[in-house]
Amino acid sequence: MSKSVRSAWVRPAFTGFRDAVMLPAWVVGLSLMGVGSLARDVGYPVEAAVLSTILVWAGPSQVLFFASIAAGAAWSAIALAIGFASLRFLPMTVALLPLLRRPGQGIGTQLLIAHYVAVTSWVESFRRLPAMPPEQRVPYFFGFANALIVVSSFTTFVGFQLAGVVPAPVAAGLLCLTPIFFLSSMTAGIRGLGDKIAIGLGLALAPAAGWAIGGGFDLIASGVVGGSIAFLVQRRRKAPKAGE
Repeated sequence: MSKSVRSAWVRPAFTGFRDAVMLPAWVVGLSLMGVGSLARDVGYPVEAAVLSTILVWAGPSQVLFFASIAAGAAWSAIALAIGFASLRFLPMTVALLPLLRRPGQGIGTQLLIAHYVAVTSWVESFRRLPAMPPEQRVPYFFGFANALIVVSSFTTFVGFQLAGVVPAPVAAGLLCLTPIFFLSSMTAGIRGLGDKIAIGLGLALAPAAGWAIGGGFDLIASGVVGGSIAFLVQRRRKAPKAGE
């Protein structure tokens, strides 16, 4: 790699890493402290807890993994459950890749990008990347996402060491940091009426969907309905009027 190409990668990657450790990485990291505590509770070593953060990189799936082990579930059932729990990342990855795809980009790079897609990296990418030159987006994303994983691995280790010390209400409150930050970032990244309608309807429909549907499908239903209505409204606004 030439010096100019290396510089073109290092600078935006460092900027992404710095932006993440200013706040987002710590929000994610604090929410993953419970993973370390849970791993210790089921008798796994700290290395397994940290490795789960690096390889699985999804708090709910990691909790499901260790909780299923504690319940004595079969490995095949655990793998299937985690696979279904991670399906939510598929539409997020499909939506994000057009921002990061570059001419000549290999499938290996795209698979690596997909691994780094998580709630925080996804919403922050949509907020930050559109304003960047296309050639800086991939290194910035990798720098940002790697900062999330580094800090989260550290807090997973700390959570393992502090198991039994942190009060349960505090641990439960830490788990709420990520969705709160996610909602705040999405609100800060609003770019038009469609975004406002999608977020507003999602919040308004969630309680009704929870009462009417429940079973873990309430958020999916409210998201599909609210997002579809917002898409149709935005598309109608952009459609050329008759006679134009």
